[in-house]
Amino acid sequence: MEQTRQAAGEKAVLAGLDAACFTKEETASEVSLTELQALLETAGGECVGKVLQSRPTPDPHSFVGQGKAEEIRDLVKETGAKLVIFDNDLTPSQIKALEGLTGASVLDRSALILDIFAQRAKTREGKLQVELAQYQYYLPRLTVWNEEMGRLGGGIGTRGPGETQLETDKRYIRSRIQKLRENLEDVRKVRAEQRRRRQKNDLPVVALVGYTNAGKSTLLNRLTGADIPANNRLFDTLDTTTRQLTVSDTCQALLSDTVGFIAKLPHHLVEAFRATLEELEYADLLVHVIDSADPEREDHIAVVNRLIAELAKPGTPVLECYNKCDLVPDDEIPRGSDKVAISAANGYGLDALKGAIETQLGRGKHHVKLLLPYQQGSMVAALHDTAQVLSSEYADNGIQIDAVLDETLFGKLRQYVIEEV
Repeated sequence: MEQTRQAAGEKAVLAGLDAACFTKEETASEVSLTELQALLETAGGECVGKVLQSRPTPDPHSFVGQGKAEEIRDLVKETGAKLVIFDNDLTPSQIKALEGLTGASVLDRSALILDIFAQRAKTREGKLQVELAQYQYYLPRLTVWNEEMGRLGGGIGTRGPGETQLETDKRYIRSRIQKLRENLEDVRKVRAEQRRRRQKNDLPVVALVGYTNAGKSTLLNRLTGADIPANNRLFDTLDTTTRQLTVSDTCQALLSDTVGFIAKLPHHLVEAFRATLEELEYADLLVHVIDSADPEREDHIAVVNRLIAELAKPGTPVLECYNKCDLVPDDEIPRGSDKVAISAANGYGLDALKGAIETQLGRGKHHVKLLLPYQQGSMVAALHDTAQVLSSEYADNGIQIDAVLDETLFGKLRQYVIEEV
């Protein structure tokens, strides 16, 4: 599926409605319009004007009201804009009405985010997830945008006897959605097998999460020597990257970078990217990367925490990692056992971060030296399957093993422990 509308290279007027009846997630503000401008620039467009309307409730026809719609129309004419992008979600009828009133193409925030995701998706998995999200977004809007769906690529299918083109289009898209879900289920099975192999190797999984552009990819590169793109733009990473991390001499882990979150992230996009976001569900530790210098830091922390609560398994420990700490005064960085200040760009605080990761992963773990009698030699293979074995040596008095055990295994083997490190 190709993008139905392109923001790239186009001038756009940004608009939003701050309505008393809206929740904080639904409403628009000067701050959210600034973020919308960053999204537009990420898509390659140019902001030539902004309009923010305040009213008790949305106008059912024009959303912002007739007078404000005419003000947007005048701004469109004055600037030569081809697009009007709203910071709110719009109904199909509102989009149609606004296009008639303003004389420009109208997008909402969800459509713009989908456009960016379509540009960023590189892997087969990423492209499948974006296509699914696009179809789920556009299906209920077919009654308004039907004439544009012919440009979605791949052919819409053959019209059946007595069917309207709209009915044919909807039938094709529903069929395509089902096929995409089946393909993504195959992706989940592959990921499940990869996780099974990782569990066999007994390496804990640490997932980097955070608001988009907080510095997750830069941190992954700095910690593991990976060379994934880490540009200063929103949604630069869509596909999960996993690398082995040496936390210390006695602790190895797998470190995964995930797609960045954002306020008002469309639900169908979260659902479509479930295969990628499953990494959060199976992580042993979440490192919440926070942009210390972000003026909306606390609001963005709250956005990420809500999505963690939705996507991660209950009880997963979270380590707050305040990145870019070199850009703010020390007293603006919270302190605590579950918080650490770093600068991924220059490497400051990375040893402290590794120490905090090891502490979090080590809770409920015991680093011990065992002495197994030779008649218990069968335990050695079992330990390699169920514990992190650091070394083993066959001595005159038995098998000496240096290992990290969980609480259950430690209890079973306590009689063979000769030293707890």
